[in-house]
Amino acid sequence: MDAAERKKLKAKIKEAITKTEEKIAQLEDATKPIAPENSIGRVSRMDAINNKSVAEASLRTAQRKLNSLNAALHKIDDPDFGNCSRCGNPIPSARLMYMPQSTRCVRCADA
Repeated sequence: MDAAERKKLKAKIKEAITKTEEKIAQLEDATKPIAPENSIGRVSRMDAINNKSVAEASLRTAQRKLNSLNAALHKIDDPDFGNCSRCGNPIPSARLMYMPQSTRCVRCADA
């Protein structure tokens, strides 16, 4: 990976971090407890509880992604950055641009 690609990828990672942080803030609002004194119907309350569970799962996924993006940002200047953590071959730059937090090539990620 040359310096220009690395610079472009660093900008992409920073953009993805910003978007993920915004998504986490929205999901944290959606996962607030549902007060029992809310005067909503039984079915509506069950629906709200179900939606809260879905939002909690999405929040956990977004937090894992943010951690991976931050790790990628810290490692981007390492000489081994962009190499598969399993086989050691270079990860295609298109994959890194699509999923900057990737640590494995497509073949190893599928295995």
